[in-house]
Amino acid sequence: MSEARMRRIEPYFPVLHGIPQVNDRRIVSCIISMIRNGLRWRDASTAYGPHKTISGINS
Repeated sequence: MSEARMRRIEPYFPVLHGIPQVNDRRIVSCIISMIRNGLRWRDASTAYGPHKTISGINS
């Protein structure tokens, strides 16, 4: 995802107080990849991290 696109959607990310920020670009890229390819969280590329961690963003 390009820098320009990330800047456009950053205002919609939650503000975390006292909690380390996650890599928003990695999370958004994973979501887009899952939707485009019709994959399950379990099928996510290892580049996005463990599938249980990535799927936790939906909860």
